[in-house]
Amino acid sequence: MKKIIILLFVFSLSYAQRDYDSTIFPKFENCKTLNGNDLKTCFYEQVSNHFYEAFATDSLRLVQDKVHLLFDIDEKGNKSVFHLNGTSKEIKEKVLETFKSLPKTEAGTLEGNPNKQRFTIVLNFPLEKLVVEQKSVPQSALKEIKAGQEHPEFENLVYLPFETPMYESRIQMPFSHQNYALFDAWLNQVGTNNHTASKPYTYQDIQKYFDLKGHNEKLMKKASSWLSKKWWNENMVKIQGEGYWFTLDPIADLSMGKDFNSAVSYTYQNTRGLRVQGALGKNLFFSTNIYESQGRFADYYNQLAISLRPAGGNPGIVPGIGIAKEFKTDAFDMPLAEASLLYAPSKFIDLELGYNRNFLGDGYRSLILSDGASPYPFVKINTNFWKIKYTNLYSWLKDVREEVVSDRTFATKFLAAHYLSWNVSKRLNLGFFESVVWSNTNDRGFDMSFVNPIIFYRAVEFSSGSRTGNALLGLTFKYKYSNSINLYGQLLIDEFSLSDASGGLNSWKNKFGYQLGAKYFNAFNIDNLTLQLEYNAVRPYTYSHSQVITNYAHNNQSLGHNWGANQKEVILIGHYNKDRWYGFAKLIYGIRGFDFNTPTDNFNYGGNFFRDYDEQRPFDNGVKIGQGNQTDLIIADLQAGYIINPTTNLKVFGNFVFRNFNPMLGTENMKKSTTSWLSIGFRTDLFNWYKDY
Repeated sequence: MKKIIILLFVFSLSYAQRDYDSTIFPKFENCKTLNGNDLKTCFYEQVSNHFYEAFATDSLRLVQDKVHLLFDIDEKGNKSVFHLNGTSKEIKEKVLETFKSLPKTEAGTLEGNPNKQRFTIVLNFPLEKLVVEQKSVPQSALKEIKAGQEHPEFENLVYLPFETPMYESRIQMPFSHQNYALFDAWLNQVGTNNHTASKPYTYQDIQKYFDLKGHNEKLMKKASSWLSKKWWNENMVKIQGEGYWFTLDPIADLSMGKDFNSAVSYTYQNTRGLRVQGALGKNLFFSTNIYESQGRFADYYNQLAISLRPAGGNPGIVPGIGIAKEFKTDAFDMPLAEASLLYAPSKFIDLELGYNRNFLGDGYRSLILSDGASPYPFVKINTNFWKIKYTNLYSWLKDVREEVVSDRTFATKFLAAHYLSWNVSKRLNLGFFESVVWSNTNDRGFDMSFVNPIIFYRAVEFSSGSRTGNALLGLTFKYKYSNSINLYGQLLIDEFSLSDASGGLNSWKNKFGYQLGAKYFNAFNIDNLTLQLEYNAVRPYTYSHSQVITNYAHNNQSLGHNWGANQKEVILIGHYNKDRWYGFAKLIYGIRGFDFNTPTDNFNYGGNFFRDYDEQRPFDNGVKIGQGNQTDLIIADLQAGYIINPTTNLKVFGNFVFRNFNPMLGTENMKKSTTSWLSIGFRTDLFNWYKDY
């Protein structure tokens, strides 16, 4: 049996190996007197015998696995591992141990000179056969091409079996609340030393606590044809070579629906796109998503997009997406691109250049930095060591109002932010946030005063002119009461005035917001059921500024709570998943305070952050949440679906949204309405679509 195995892999190698007369294989002691093909055969026999004998009496030989080992023998005969992969940790450790005990060899040569060579060993378990291949050719041999011969470099490119390397990489897993609920409990166990408020996470962050790779592999379906494998289990294109890998997948978000309270016959979304992700070496990672979309939504959502419209004639801004063009007569055309280029010079630091969204917090909402606005360009530095994670964010934002357009160009403003997350104990985490937004006044540009990663922004903003920037401070906390129950919260302070806060008069200067929440993992001993209760409140005039352009917004959308200021809400959420099935339910009751905007009452009640808070305030004291045109809001959102492909996160779903909007006074732009919106479709779930406005 042993001789048959040796003959099998020697035959496969003799077919795969390209002969170069001037290249001599490394020589084991038993092969020193041989040359040519006899030396090659002897080399493979020695390697094969060594691994076969190491596993012959080991029970690991019966385990189901496939291991690839790439190794080099250099100019001095030293052996080193270039790449090792496989599923079983025990088998990989045994392979590595066996490799280290390979007998010594003389170095291989090229034209009589010692030369480095590379070899591949493939071990199929249960161990029945070995395949050993020399896939690469010495670089110096590639220069020895005679006139008229084809160059062998292209044919000798090394392609490795694709071993889903993204799960161990620093590629960022797209952030959606539904997706992250799968592993939220595992990342929030008592004693973990991670920082869950900073989102999105990298796959490496997740894999450390939850075996996402193993979970997805368990969901794989038996598929024989190429099409069925791609549809149910795999990336459309997947390439892995020596030190690099990438994947390419189509993106889809296709749905049809009905707003039963609308005169429009149906709603729809037609999104097609492309997702590319990969790595070059061990330190450089990239990903990009490109979308081309058209859509018509429920009436309230269409009206929201229109109310955010930019200067210049485009009909609207779709929240979370961006500026939309008119499509036909009653729909939006909304292209979107997202990208990330991440360089990790060490295990402690990530440097990211991105065009995307960011999120800070452990709740459904974030008061300090949310992902509800359109993507924006940014530079982000994450530093992670000891019990600390420190995030620096530098962003370029846009104000697209008519008042600030110059030469048909939108106004640019800038954001610099710090977030320090500290695991005080195995249960308690505290986070400290500060940010400042400033405009390009006097060609100020990106003020380098804010580049210092550890400086106190409020002092810098004051030295630059106290009214030229809008500074915000924040505090976050999370307490792991148990592995099942987490408590969390946020406090946002916008230009805090201690004297007014302590005066007891509810001054308009008391601009702050707060969040309190709790998560119940595996609720009532039901695996994978997570319940969440959250309360958010943001006082009037928060996020706004005396210089409107420096409000806390981008593309007419809030960078904090999606509703902006002068509001409060209670949210109840449930997540459940079972194999490829999932369910999601959300109930929101909120109170919002809007301006009346009537001929008799055009006061600024603090809910519109595109108004100067120093102008047309109805009163300075007695300010409370809901003042102005108080509106009660009830939103129920139910979704159930099936994950078609866990690798690409393609889902088929059904979604029902109920919304009741009840203002105290109905006006031209503020009318009482009820919405019942049913949709079905399938989508590649890569970001949060917030429909709860």
